[in-house]
Amino acid sequence: MDARTTYESLFIDGAWQPSDKGQTRPVVNPATAEVIGQVPEGDANDADAAIAAARRAFDDGPWPRMDRRERAARMTRFLEVLIDHRDDLRSLVMQEAGALRQVADAYHLDLAFARFEQAIDLARGGLDTTTPLSVGPGDGVTVLGGTAVLREPVGVVAAITPFNFPLSLNLVKLGPALAAGNTAILKPAPLTPLEGLVLGAAAAEADLPPGVLNIVTGDRQAGEALVADERVDMVSFTGSDVTGRAVMALAGGTLKRLVLELGGKSALIVRADADIAAAADNGFRSFTTHAGQGCSLLTRHVVHREVAEEFAGRLRQRAMATVVGDPLDPATTMGPLISGAQRTRVGGLVETGAAEGGTVIAGGRALDRPGYYYEPTVITGVDQDMRVAQEEIFGPVAVVIPFGTDDEAVRIANNSRFGLSGAIFSRDLGTAYEMARRLRTGQVRINGGGTAPDLDAPIMGRKASGMGAEYGLAGLLEFTTVKSVGFRAG
Repeated sequence: MDARTTYESLFIDGAWQPSDKGQTRPVVNPATAEVIGQVPEGDANDADAAIAAARRAFDDGPWPRMDRRERAARMTRFLEVLIDHRDDLRSLVMQEAGALRQVADAYHLDLAFARFEQAIDLARGGLDTTTPLSVGPGDGVTVLGGTAVLREPVGVVAAITPFNFPLSLNLVKLGPALAAGNTAILKPAPLTPLEGLVLGAAAAEADLPPGVLNIVTGDRQAGEALVADERVDMVSFTGSDVTGRAVMALAGGTLKRLVLELGGKSALIVRADADIAAAADNGFRSFTTHAGQGCSLLTRHVVHREVAEEFAGRLRQRAMATVVGDPLDPATTMGPLISGAQRTRVGGLVETGAAEGGTVIAGGRALDRPGYYYEPTVITGVDQDMRVAQEEIFGPVAVVIPFGTDDEAVRIANNSRFGLSGAIFSRDLGTAYEMARRLRTGQVRINGGGTAPDLDAPIMGRKASGMGAEYGLAGLLEFTTVKSVGFRAG
């Protein structure tokens, strides 16, 4: 496998094929604003070719009918190829996505590999079940019968991924999709296509059957072609809620299965009895991880009035001590935003927050240097209805919102069109748990949660954060459909 930065072809039907128009687009390193490679610019015709290949591979090829143990063996080989090229992949993630080395290792690589392997293991064990046997009257005999409940692949899956954690999200979608016996077309984000195309090289080296995995780069035209085509049975999309609505509307024409993991404006509730140092540390790391470019990061800090000033002061201290710079520099503690456009958007929303009456106590500036850098920013004096408290910023910006009672904290946390994640810090674990049950969100971590991500724990967005489960068995089952087959014994 060659983790290169320039590609002349798309990966379709098990081979590298030129794009329809032969056009390319540059890939830019967000840390330097320098072009680091070129990739083909796929369009609707390329999407059509990929869909046709995936359709043939599902309808006529061996993959969905392959013994589950053999399919698991092929996917294990695919994963081994990626692990063997870990250093190359890390370098690619750092250059293309602007990830720090530790973030690249922990989230872009290790967690993604673990989730991919888990999908393999779950599917290898078999997903079919049977109902309890029953007896009943027949023609002069007593009949014994039952029902087999079969979990079958949905069919052709279009996986459309964003720019923030590209390699990780590519694998999180492809793992359960392929393990369940589906065939797939991956369309990576236009800003981070290399971490998609590299999987074509891995598929070729692992000898996946032609058409099982297809990779088409491109912008809106290619994506819309995948979503609208009746030959595609399912779309798994991660991105903004605005684009998610468009995907849902377009997919409705053919009544596709949908899994949508969309935006977030997740709340961190800090009660008066919390360990303030631990809460502030957790909150700061969350909204600055990967420069705040994460759907489930904690960007609304809902803090009891008695401790709000201390909490905000700790955030400010951490922000002022942050070293913003190139991920290749070991001294860097926060990297760049993905693009100049994203940096402009973040800056505009911070200015709006100040205009609405918020006080920027740390950060609030783009850095005047090559690359797309923005300081970690803390805004206090924020009301829950301000735009900075309601809109997903997708940058290193946190707002601090005070509260007086637990009921008020829950109301503030739930006062959002999003519902993806959340957190509570309190020494009263029983109360924290009861509050967690009241939050309209797909995930809540109390006092930082476990020591490591729980691979078995799914997440499912509420409201504008999407639909369908991801991760664990629940995430795998999204890529299956149920068939009941009744039978008589004898």
